[in-house]
Amino acid sequence: MHPVPLVATTRGYPPDADADAAGGYAVENIHYGSIAVVDLAGRLLWSAGDPDFMTFTRSALKPFQALPFVLDDGPARFGLSRAELALLCASHSGEEKHLVGVTSILDKIGLDETHLACGCAAPLYYDAAGLPVPAERRWRTVHHNCSGKHSGFLAWCRLHDAPTDGYVDPRHPLQRAIRATLAECVQMAEDTLPMGIDGCSAPNYAMPLARLAHLYARLAQPGPDARLGGALGDLFDAMTAHPDMVSGDARTDLAWMQAGGGDWVAKIGADAVQAIGIRSAGLGIAIKVADGAARALHPATFAVLDQLGLLDDKRRAHLEPYRAPPVKNARGIVAGDVHAVFTLEAA
Repeated sequence: MHPVPLVATTRGYPPDADADAAGGYAVENIHYGSIAVVDLAGRLLWSAGDPDFMTFTRSALKPFQALPFVLDDGPARFGLSRAELALLCASHSGEEKHLVGVTSILDKIGLDETHLACGCAAPLYYDAAGLPVPAERRWRTVHHNCSGKHSGFLAWCRLHDAPTDGYVDPRHPLQRAIRATLAECVQMAEDTLPMGIDGCSAPNYAMPLARLAHLYARLAQPGPDARLGGALGDLFDAMTAHPDMVSGDARTDLAWMQAGGGDWVAKIGADAVQAIGIRSAGLGIAIKVADGAARALHPATFAVLDQLGLLDDKRRAHLEPYRAPPVKNARGIVAGDVHAVFTLEAA
């Protein structure tokens, strides 16, 4: 099996335009990809393209990178709030509340931002809000969207008296614990999980897309996990109670989780990865756009939720901006749109 057309972009003149060439839009680009929808047992229910497409999870992995710390009762040990636990799973926007939260976590574990190994990056807030990045600003490590995850990494080190230096090295005890826990969760041998370096310098792992979907079905399950107890429920509760800490203003994960009203947990990953768990339906969803185009990911996600019958009128209205976002030119003139072209197939 191979990726299939998921999303098309169009260009043209609208039929009512006052121009000789008016007459509608024509397809300009096609974005291919794959989708997997599974149940709590990991059974494939619906798909598009290749549900076993080997996919680097990128930031969709974050709740499961925080899992060893939660399994060891780290949040209670250091007195982390639910909002701070959500930050451990975040690709945050670098808003003030995010910076305050990360600093609070570091204070509670007796460290500061100089210990963070994620590097510096401009906050995601500016891109999400459609604003230029201030050229005169100098960014700190806490502004990096992964600084919450890294503060959780450091908290694990403090909890276990492990070295804080080199905590992103795959040979570090923390990364070994993450890899072992992840392999158990996806029921794959550790040496069959391809490893790569993520944008924040931490190890990241690839897995079949349906396995990622299964992780999110388990993350969203209503009761204790048979193997992991209440740890996944703690992460789900934190993320769904504080989606603004997981994401940020004008960000898609915030929109998906707000629409879900506490029933949906969502996490995006770089290069067009999206994972969603639906508690009430017992579903896990994973989407990968093959060329990594973020503009194709959001219409694809809307279409999956729609085709699964998860969008009532209220949710549809809340998420309408992602259904078929317009393509605009430099003057703000609508030149086309970006819309889904796939139909999920039952397994």
